[in-house]
Amino acid sequence: MKIAIIGAGIAGLAAAYDLAGAGHEVAVYESSHKVGGLASGFKADNWEWPLEHFYHHIFETDDDILDLVAEIGAKDKLFFPKPITSFYMDGQIYPFDSPLRVLLFPKLGLIPKIRFGLTALYLRFTKNWQALEQETAHSWLRRMIGDEAYHTLWEPMLIGKFGDEYKNVNMAWFWARIHKRSFRLGYFRGGFQGFVDALAETVRARQVTIHLNSNITKIEPQAGGGIRLQTETEQTESYDKVLATTSPHLLTRLAPTLPDEYLANLKQLKSMGAVVLVFALKHKLTDKHYWINIPQDAGLPYLALVEHTNYVDARHYGGDNIVYCGDYLPVDHEYFSLSKDELVERFLPTLSNFNPDFDPSWLKDSWLYRAKYAQPIPYLNHSTNIPAIKTPLEGLYWASMSQVYPWDRGTNYAVKIGRDAARLMK
Repeated sequence: MKIAIIGAGIAGLAAAYDLAGAGHEVAVYESSHKVGGLASGFKADNWEWPLEHFYHHIFETDDDILDLVAEIGAKDKLFFPKPITSFYMDGQIYPFDSPLRVLLFPKLGLIPKIRFGLTALYLRFTKNWQALEQETAHSWLRRMIGDEAYHTLWEPMLIGKFGDEYKNVNMAWFWARIHKRSFRLGYFRGGFQGFVDALAETVRARQVTIHLNSNITKIEPQAGGGIRLQTETEQTESYDKVLATTSPHLLTRLAPTLPDEYLANLKQLKSMGAVVLVFALKHKLTDKHYWINIPQDAGLPYLALVEHTNYVDARHYGGDNIVYCGDYLPVDHEYFSLSKDELVERFLPTLSNFNPDFDPSWLKDSWLYRAKYAQPIPYLNHSTNIPAIKTPLEGLYWASMSQVYPWDRGTNYAVKIGRDAARLMK
C-alpha cells in the first residue's frame, strides 16, 4: 500500500518504521524543520549535545521504547543515571525517591507514612485499573492514605498538574504513575534528538520519505477509495491509508468530513498545555537534585524545577548548568501570551528559593517553549471516551497521546501507540 503519516514525532516515526518494514511505500509529513515532535531539541553553539525543548527521560520499565532502541541498533546510546527526585516544602528541598527517604521525610507522621507506603505497594502490584477509573484520585487517595499525607503530598501536585480540573481526574491515571515506573531514569547520548535522528535515519534506510516543513491542511476521502492530503501550498497527494499523529483539536480541523459522532468524541477530549523556561547558568543551582516537585501552594510560578545537569554531565553543554522551570496550564493562561522576557522577569528571581547564593548575574542564556497539547485530562470512566485508532473514515487512522490511557503521555507510549496503529494498518 501507499501510506502517509502526518507528524514525524516518535509515534509517527515508530509507525513508519513498522509499516515500511512490512513492505509498504511510506511518506511522512512534518510541519517542523526537524523530526522529533515534543521530544525534539535545540542546541547552543557551545554545546556538544542538543537539549530537549521539554524535559525528558525514560524509565527502566519502558519496554516499548527500549525494544525499539534495540531494534534500530542504538542500545549503546542509552544510559541510566540515578538522579535525586525531591519535594520542595516550606523553603526546603527533601529527597523523596526511595523507601528510606520516604521514612526520613520530616513533613509526615509515622502513621501517614505507613499508610502511604502500603498504598504505594498496592498500586505497584494491582493490575485492576478499570476499577480505579470509576473514582477520582482526589477521593480515592484521601480515603486510602488519609488527609495528612494527601494534603501534604499529592493534592498540591494534582492541583499543579491539572489546575481547576484536579478533583475530576480519575484514579487510574494516578495508578499508572506508580505501577510501572522505576527510580533509575534513562537518557540518550546526544539527547532525545539524537535518538529520534537515529530512528529517522533507520526509517529513511527503509525507503521512507520524510517531508520536513510540510504542513498538511486538509484530509479528505476521494471517490473510489483512499485518502487525499492537501498541503498549505495546495498540492495534493493520494494514499491508500493515512495515519494522523496530531492533537484531537487539529484532527477535527483537518478532517471535517469525519462522522459527527467521532468528531464530537474528539472535541470532548480535554488537555492541559505546557510552558517551559530553560535557563543556562554559570553555576550549579542545587546540590545533586534533578527533579524538584513544587506544591501549588508554595507560591512559586511553576510546578517543577528540573536541574538537567544534575542528571546529565554539564560538560555536554559547554559547562553550562541547565535548569528547566515548567508548568502545565490551561491554554488560555497568560503564560501562553507573555513574552520570554516577561516570564524570565517572573521566574528568574525565584531561583534564590533553591539556593540563597543565587544571583541573576549567573544567567548566561534562556529559552522559552510552549505546547498547547501536552497533558490529556482523564475523567471518570475515561476508557469509554477514547476514540478508536481506526476512524470511521475509511483509510484514516489516528494515534495520539490522548489514546495511550490508562498510561500517561510520554516517549514510551508514543512508541506503543505508533506501533499499535501500524499493526492495524498492515
